[in-house]
Amino acid sequence: MNDFFELLKDVYDFLLARKKYWLAPLIITLILIGGIVVFTQGTVIAPFIYSIF
Repeated sequence: MNDFFELLKDVYDFLLARKKYWLAPLIITLILIGGIVVFTQGTVIAPFIYSIF
């Protein structure tokens, strides 16, 4: 888990150093969609989530 937070810190530092602020919404959206797919896998909600895509 510590490696994940280190990765997030590195991505944040990259965004600040390179001034790539437009990447932040893209990264946040990918993390949220990935989290929804992982946490709803195998539940009753899963068919509704997969129909979005």
